[in-house]
Amino acid sequence: MGGHGLAAHDAAARHRAPPPLTGGPGRGEERPMQEKATEVRLAEVLGALSLGIDLGFGQPMEHVQRQCLIAMRLADRLGLDERARACVYYTALLVNIGCHSDAHEQAKWFGDDIALRSGKYVHGLHGVRAAASGVRLLGSGAENVVHRLRIGLEFVVSGHREVDDMIAHHAAMARVLAEELGLPDETGETLLASYEQWDGGGWPGHLAGDDVPIGARIVAVAEFTEVAHRMGGVGAARALARRQSGRQFDPAIAGIVLIDADLLFADLDTTDTWDAVIAAEPAHAVVLSGERFDAALLAIADFVDLKSPYTLGHARAVADLVARAGAQLGLTADEVRILRRAGLVHDLGRLGISNAILDKAGPLGAGERERVRMTPYVTERMLRQSGPLAPLGVIAAQHRERLDGSGHPHGLAGGAISRAGRLLGAADAYCAMREPRPYRAALSGEAAAAELRDDVIHGRRDAETVEAVLRAAGHRVAARRDGPAGLTGREVEVLRLLARGMTNKDIAASLTISAKTVGNHVEHIYAKIGTSTRAAAGLFATKHGLLADGAVV
Repeated sequence: MGGHGLAAHDAAARHRAPPPLTGGPGRGEERPMQEKATEVRLAEVLGALSLGIDLGFGQPMEHVQRQCLIAMRLADRLGLDERARACVYYTALLVNIGCHSDAHEQAKWFGDDIALRSGKYVHGLHGVRAAASGVRLLGSGAENVVHRLRIGLEFVVSGHREVDDMIAHHAAMARVLAEELGLPDETGETLLASYEQWDGGGWPGHLAGDDVPIGARIVAVAEFTEVAHRMGGVGAARALARRQSGRQFDPAIAGIVLIDADLLFADLDTTDTWDAVIAAEPAHAVVLSGERFDAALLAIADFVDLKSPYTLGHARAVADLVARAGAQLGLTADEVRILRRAGLVHDLGRLGISNAILDKAGPLGAGERERVRMTPYVTERMLRQSGPLAPLGVIAAQHRERLDGSGHPHGLAGGAISRAGRLLGAADAYCAMREPRPYRAALSGEAAAAELRDDVIHGRRDAETVEAVLRAAGHRVAARRDGPAGLTGREVEVLRLLARGMTNKDIAASLTISAKTVGNHVEHIYAKIGTSTRAAAGLFATKHGLLADGAVV
């Protein structure tokens, strides 16, 4: 429900992950969540975010991290001091984050915003070839020729003004995020000038030559030569530096590439990129802890949600709701804090999905659906290399799993989904239903609550976490008494019949539900009471007085 029209019971998702032996991604162990680290380096947060930026530009993961390493090597050869090196470092990691802030408009005019952005490394930032590429893509997402012509006419009338300002806008938005992350003004100004060129032909076109901040000049060379080197080796990187020297690139920096290319690009394909990037952070490192960590995640979450007008404020709303729901269940302050942080990062993987999919008004095709279904996995992949961020990724990766195994990305079921993952999933679904989507209007609170409770009835979600989320959202919850081990009233009914030796089919007939739903209930019961046999379940029911009709506790 949190995604683009993806049915929670999609049969294609019904595969089971192998039983986990230890904790980790996709594991549902119910050990209390503990905040294992009280601080995190901003480099880790931005390094994780950069992996989503890579996908949003049609590049393999670690493109941005590799360009950061190249930029730092160039900075070393230029003899920059630590303050200037810090500016280069953070600029290299953030330079393209603003390009996602108007992805909706890019998709509107050009069909696939990721395809448009990937052309940056083929055609450059401007020139006849870049313009030709744009014309070729204009309206490419249209349903038919007539619609494409209509988009073309709209573009001539008003759209070109939007696109003309896009690149300068991207740099300005990157500066805004830098300010919210508490980076020095110098870094913000460098990001603002990151699309300026040596010859004055960049964006917004106010600077040229040595007036362009040295960090922006370095990062421009590092960004484009990283792609050239990855695609064609050292020779291609040198050829690009030679071709753009005195045009896009500072001749002095391009000259370093021509002379020292073998050293600049040495071991990029063999080194552990993440470790190398974190180790390359200058001495003026930014360390986040407590409220500063929370504020940084909130700033990034709000920024990522700009990608689509339909998701504005979504992560913030989910984080607030899941934190309140966790408190409703009596979680500790540390557990609630972790839940809230997981809510902020749970959809970072959307950076890698084209808005042609996210903002599509009609049904998704099979390939499009699969892209959406992989979002939680991409989020977890982005976060897993950082010690403080990895636990958040584990929770985020489970938020679209379902108790009956019909969720995604791993098809986990029952006890394999942690309570934190269940809470986050219910909060995400509720908030998504309360927000408008391109294919439907926003649902009322009552309708959203009914949808979640229907999921409980059909064994896709558990009542405990759903009711906690609904209470936190201000819904009145009918008074009910939970059974021991958190058994719901329905689960007590199933357990009573199960203990009497009835088969799933007999239980289904007795309770007028499907045998599959009974099977789901049985699996949940076994997970909650810590057993896997009818006899042990019968003993549990006996000890807790659950065998009499109407018994709940």
